[in-house]
Amino acid sequence: MVVVAAGPVGSLSAVAADETETGTLSLVFENDLFYGTDRNYTNGVRASWLSGPDGTPDWALGAARWFPLFPEGGTVRTSYAIGQNMYTPDDIALRNPPRDDRPYAGWLYGSVGLIAETGRRLDQLELTLGVVGPASLAEQTQKIVHEITGSQEARGWDTQLKNEPGVVLTYQRSWRGFVSESVSGFGFDATPHAGGALGNVFTYANAGLMLRLGQRLPLDYGPPRIQPSLPGSGFFVPQEGFGWYLFAGMEGRAVARNIFLDGNTFRDSRSVDKESLVGDLQFGIAVTWRNVRLSYTHVLRTREFEGQDEGDDFGVFSLSLRF
Repeated sequence: MVVVAAGPVGSLSAVAADETETGTLSLVFENDLFYGTDRNYTNGVRASWLSGPDGTPDWALGAARWFPLFPEGGTVRTSYAIGQNMYTPDDIALRNPPRDDRPYAGWLYGSVGLIAETGRRLDQLELTLGVVGPASLAEQTQKIVHEITGSQEARGWDTQLKNEPGVVLTYQRSWRGFVSESVSGFGFDATPHAGGALGNVFTYANAGLMLRLGQRLPLDYGPPRIQPSLPGSGFFVPQEGFGWYLFAGMEGRAVARNIFLDGNTFRDSRSVDKESLVGDLQFGIAVTWRNVRLSYTHVLRTREFEGQDEGDDFGVFSLSLRF
């Protein structure tokens, strides 16, 4: 990701200026277990590192200057991430699930990105490379976790999507403080966003809005999430002392490609007819203390494919540690 602030590329914004900051580690865990289900998008984990303002390599500074959608001035940061997503049909007890249900699939990936932050605006550009299919190790991960937790064994992994390398290029822009007021000692802001993704795994355009209300609001754009979702970010600048905020957001996506529903690109595999328009509604709480941000998010997602009985509910825990 890339962060750009007012001033020349590579400089610090007034809000984010902290020469002692070396970077931010963020851990994200998404799962539908919190709401008693085990289906569709059932699990996602991601670990990421966002560099400090002085840890940006020359290639990243050059890329920030070259990319036309980034602001001309600001603080540039790089991000690196690894993660794994897991998708299953409605009934994981069946060895041969119905062909009109979501296919089994896994996604193992690594990402490198740039962010540019100005104090009011965040631009994020990220390139993700990975693999879909048995090589994603999603089957092994789920079996180990289910054995530890005593959950139902997933028996249909032999029907999962075939191995396929995946690539996704994503870009998001968020405008923090589009509305920013103080109400009875509480801070409030609204952050609209827009962007999209291009690749053989995901291709979509998205737009949405997030609202925050709390005390000692950190400079951030919402807690980090696993794409596709409302963007969020590992980036945050805490205020003095203990802070907290409640947040709620919504996003709509026009989806042209979702390999986990459309099936493999170049090989025969299971597939279903996807919905072209998908919406997310999320709400939760984030707390900050010194250089730590902890958050929980509840996500409601509309149906993603034809024949899906109902939308999805899942929860998200995230922890960001600023060093």
